Amino acid sequence: MSPTFEELTVGQEIGTRSIDVTRQDLVKYAGASGDFNPIHWNESFATSVELPGVIAHGMFTMGAAVQLVSDWAGDPAAVVDYQTRFTKPVLVTDTTGTDEAGAVIDVTGVVGALDADARTVRVDLTVVAGGQKVLMKSQAVVKVS
Repeated sequence: MSPTFEELTVGQEIGTRSIDVTRQDLVKYAGASGDFNPIHWNESFATSVELPGVIAHGMFTMGAAVQLVSDWAGDPAAVVDYQTRFTKPVLVTDTTGTDEAGAVIDVTGVVGALDADARTVRVDLTVVAGGQKVLMKSQAVVKVS
């Protein structure tokens, strides 16, 4: 059920989600996005350019995080604006052949502001992986009824 403007308050949590990420997810995303940069799938290349290992695509991380908001809104088209700043890469370790995730992205959404005239809500996202914030000022504006 989609939220209504009248039932929302600033500071209200809209939900949380943990997203398991594997290297296979990164390869699938590379195919869908066309971004085949080897830092997203090749360990030796990633370390040769002084990264700590394979890192998730920034847009993969951003898209995974906003899914919490679109699910809460009940309609992806209700998200009328979304922006963030990338602060830390998401390191995805090799867990091939296991059931383990190579990284876990934790997302929490909170109502940050309400605009009664536009009937929109700004949702502030906290996005953490490996104990560090990986996105800052991650905010989605959602049109509600």
